[in-house]
Amino acid sequence: MKSLKQRIKNNELTVGTWMSLPSPAIAEIMSKQKFDWVCVDLEHSAITFSQAEDLIRIIDLSGNTPLVRVGHNDPLIIKRVMDAGAHGVIVPMVNSREEAMQAVESVKYPPEGKRGVGLSRAQRHGLGFEAYKKWLAKESVVIVQIEHIEAIHHLEEILSVPGVDGSLIGPYDLSASMGFPGGFDRKDVKETVARYLKVCKTMKKLPGYHVIPPDNKIVKEKVRQGFRFVAFSIDALILSRKIQDELQHIKG
Repeated sequence: MKSLKQRIKNNELTVGTWMSLPSPAIAEIMSKQKFDWVCVDLEHSAITFSQAEDLIRIIDLSGNTPLVRVGHNDPLIIKRVMDAGAHGVIVPMVNSREEAMQAVESVKYPPEGKRGVGLSRAQRHGLGFEAYKKWLAKESVVIVQIEHIEAIHHLEEILSVPGVDGSLIGPYDLSASMGFPGGFDRKDVKETVARYLKVCKTMKKLPGYHVIPPDNKIVKEKVRQGFRFVAFSIDALILSRKIQDELQHIKG
């Protein structure tokens, strides 16, 4: 079975999902489905580092691929989640080549990066450091979020950084940076996303998109447009939308 890293290199479509609730049960339920990866969100959730470690462990032991969207492009945060066993990180608000380099360097050990060495779960608490070092060099994943118009202006520079495996459009923040929060259907926002896709295709870099509504039709539309790394909704929204829809039928 190919790893997520190998599938990304092959420009294969992967569909993952987003965890914002610190529930081990939800992590297990989501991980046992046919998602290609499950991302623990540390930016827009109340999940603590301790809870994130448990969620990473459950996702991993359930046979899925744990990613973490860190709250900030911070070497300490990235180092901690990687030491906890994350297979990779999704880094928000990467707007320049320098910021992309910092994200990669925070994941990788020297000489490729600047990450300090610790002996935690990822390294089997000291019993598997050599194996982890080899795995990290070949299989760790770095996805940068393109969610500001400034990132679009510097897109070629960002995607050219060695070690950046792919990128992910943050639709709400990107439209907000253009002055229209949530204005996905505006012509100028659509043109900006089209430009992003064109650059990714030209540079042969994996394009990604976070589809917020739990709607398979939107996911299929994004896949047709050319997106290959797709995040499907958020655990809390999937739960609340399903309850809302069913109650409307029951009470209607």
